[in-house]
Amino acid sequence: MTRLSVNINKIALLRNARGSDIPNLLQFARDCERFGAQGITIHPRPDERHITRPDVYELKKSVTTEFNIEGYPTPDFMEMVLQVRPEQCTLVPDAPSQLTSDHGWNTLEHQSFLREIISELHTKKIRVSLFIDPTNKLIEAAAKAGADRIEFYTGPYAHNFIKDKNAAVKDFTTSAEFCNQIGIGINAGHDLNLDNLKFFKQQVPGLLEVSIGHALVRDCLYYGLENTIQLYLRQLE
Repeated sequence: MTRLSVNINKIALLRNARGSDIPNLLQFARDCERFGAQGITIHPRPDERHITRPDVYELKKSVTTEFNIEGYPTPDFMEMVLQVRPEQCTLVPDAPSQLTSDHGWNTLEHQSFLREIISELHTKKIRVSLFIDPTNKLIEAAAKAGADRIEFYTGPYAHNFIKDKNAAVKDFTTSAEFCNQIGIGINAGHDLNLDNLKFFKQQVPGLLEVSIGHALVRDCLYYGLENTIQLYLRQLE
């Protein structure tokens, strides 16, 4: 079964809007785990518009499943991750001011940079995943840089799913088969939801983990947290 990691950035964003501790981020993470989520994902950004630096350290104490920290590897980010030592660190090529992730790494162009960063994370036994587009030469370069996994950027799949779901998933299926051949693990995330998740899971062999935040939090407004977690887990069976 593919593991579900819940991205809780949007809960932190909602909390920050009122300058209080409502909703409580730690409680939300604990409840996600209690209702069946197998991981918690956060993406702290330099402006702390949602996840703050203190949140990262507090969540490390609280999370009992897999803790996944996403981000661009600035010196500050790396210092924090090496101190916290999450089970997984997902590296993204985002600019500091970027609203959300919208493309993967050019692992050919940034090969030496990524190799150095990944090696440093491995000294603390942190699994490393690289956010990436479904292109075999980029995946091969990710493996050469030392990445344990790649995380498919699934925005294009979600965007084209309604038009032609088979065409939308084709590149991901092909690249997943290549990942399985060369022995690199497969994660996925971005705009996956209750409509498109099951088909993606069925068409992507070896999918280990999905990270879902925005859509899952939206669904909580209608179905409640416990029901929503269960609905997503069913898509991954």
